[in-house]
Amino acid sequence: MSKDVTLNEHLYYTEENLDNILENLDIVRRQIYPNLDPESDINDQNFPSVCLVGLGRCGSNIALDVATLVYNARSNYMADLELQDNSKVEGEFRPMRWIQKHLPMEIKGEPRPVFLIEPVVMLGDLDKDIEGRIRFSSQNGRSNFLEEYKKLQIMDLSEVHAGGAGNAPILGQYLAKIILNKNTSSFQNNGWRHMHSYLVDSCGIKANQSRLYFYIFSAGGGTGSGMASEFGLAQQYSYMSKTFDYHSAQSKVTDKRHSFVFEPIFTSGICILPNISGDKIEVSEALHINAGRLLCKYLSEEWDFSYNVEREGNDHPSSAMQRIRPWNSMMLISNDIMRYAEENDGGADTEIDVNTMEKYANQYISQQIFNILTAQAVTTDYDEDYFRRAGVDIAETIRLDANDLFMSLAGPVAIAYAESVVTGSSKEQIDIDDLFCRSIDLPHFNPDTSAIEGISILPIESSSYSDALKNYRESGYDTTSLNHLHFFKNCSSIVSIISLPKDYKLSFTALNRLKLHLNSLFPNTTLKRYALVIGASANLSLTTLVAKSPCLSDDFLTLMVAYVKRCFARDEYRFSDEVDKAILGFITDDEFNEEDVEQYFNAYENPAKILDTNWYAIKPMYEKKYRELIDDPEKFISINDIRLDVDNVKKSIKYLREIYRHRVSKTNVLSLNV
Repeated sequence: MSKDVTLNEHLYYTEENLDNILENLDIVRRQIYPNLDPESDINDQNFPSVCLVGLGRCGSNIALDVATLVYNARSNYMADLELQDNSKVEGEFRPMRWIQKHLPMEIKGEPRPVFLIEPVVMLGDLDKDIEGRIRFSSQNGRSNFLEEYKKLQIMDLSEVHAGGAGNAPILGQYLAKIILNKNTSSFQNNGWRHMHSYLVDSCGIKANQSRLYFYIFSAGGGTGSGMASEFGLAQQYSYMSKTFDYHSAQSKVTDKRHSFVFEPIFTSGICILPNISGDKIEVSEALHINAGRLLCKYLSEEWDFSYNVEREGNDHPSSAMQRIRPWNSMMLISNDIMRYAEENDGGADTEIDVNTMEKYANQYISQQIFNILTAQAVTTDYDEDYFRRAGVDIAETIRLDANDLFMSLAGPVAIAYAESVVTGSSKEQIDIDDLFCRSIDLPHFNPDTSAIEGISILPIESSSYSDALKNYRESGYDTTSLNHLHFFKNCSSIVSIISLPKDYKLSFTALNRLKLHLNSLFPNTTLKRYALVIGASANLSLTTLVAKSPCLSDDFLTLMVAYVKRCFARDEYRFSDEVDKAILGFITDDEFNEEDVEQYFNAYENPAKILDTNWYAIKPMYEKKYRELIDDPEKFISINDIRLDVDNVKKSIKYLREIYRHRVSKTNVLSLNV
């Protein structure tokens, strides 16, 4: 099969028989709710509105850790344990201390906060022993979790491949295509068929109430970086194909679970970017190339979906299906962030190891997922007596649902976060200016709450950004030292989530002050969305999601250019800075001639540039696996067909040019009475 002759390059398998889908969903529902009354109608039990999908070693570990934290905190809440009792069990595990401090469990006689729902957690890795790795993990607090948390589902993919992707994303991507293109009924493992129906076949229909999906993975690896976008594309392909396949007869069916009712879903990648700075870090190593490939691929897909004007002449569904993107947005969290947090906490750069960074990444992600989920969680996500115990009137909250996020967040997204302790004596003394400034600061630990605060990816180099923030504070929060940076100036939309403790009233003056900060720092946003969450936290917290402009940050551009330079550049340009200067010129120049790109780059990426082995010997091995597992010549895909090409590079540059030029016009007051 060739890209040039294929109308639709996506061959993902989707179960079309709704009875089979519903049967598989019922099996999954019984697995995650094993204690349901046998005499009750299983269809009355809704799926959680949120699903975490951890892919690869890093992604599965983080998703597992986040779910463990949520489970332990909720277990403590429901059991009404004292904070100090649990501290003895958890020791010095900082993420759990943050969760504990986020819930006022030590205050007796006061209403408890409504806590985070328990999401479905799906873990997948091209590792034969993924279940053993998870089951025999020795981390504190996990043994009970693995026995009791039935919403954890392990995707055993070893039937297709059990040896990993060898740190090569193109191999991870190709193996994911085999898994997702293969008819699920032909798998010996029936569990995959059931999970496929939950994750892919049924997304958006009434029988599956999950509406938010977070794909967690490391951009620098092979398995997660290669598989994540394929799983996201398969889900989007199934969802979009149902959207375009409307049959009026569906409205007449007796069981409405059989009908596809258009209900928006929101999907987001949570992408852990590798370190690119520091004394021991060298740019353009394999981790950076892998991450750059993911970023280049995502920007080209986002360009096709959101901006490509060529599609306007052909709005046929088959054309739209070729322009799908893996997720609505991709949240970026840099591992450098965790290094800054440790340094600011008193640690030396040379003392920070990979495990420490991963631990802090887990905590940072858990904080952000916590706030996003509490901002959109529906009442069915909680036990019946949750709101009664908490004394919370749900009408007091302003909720962000999946459609709000769908309309507000697209493309690369960065996160800014900070929180403040609220006590009886300080409720009127919260410094909103300081809270906002801490949320956009370099990452650091909050000693009062054990939270990691700050921005998830720096707009510019750390020392320059630190100087700009210093000027911002010393000038009385005058944003002129910051709002000229492309990260802030070219942002098109933001979502701010303000979480308040029960009975704490944020004054109109404070809220207005916060909005003034946002308007001044992000002068060209066309859309600002706010969520006010009451009773879900013991602290006052601020989460701001910054859309699209993070692709203009130094880290993002560095990783992407490192990839195209290594894997696309012609030999005469690979070891000079001409490519670097050329790409910056392509973004900033008024005119963009696509033929100039071809001067510097070959037609296709060369995967051999990041592998210390013979690529041409590996390629036929994997293609033979594809032919053996999918015995249909019409569905065969060569590895050559999934290589990125120079058009992907051009589309990525077009996306960067679009965001670089984003601005808004001011509304003029018009009057005929002049």
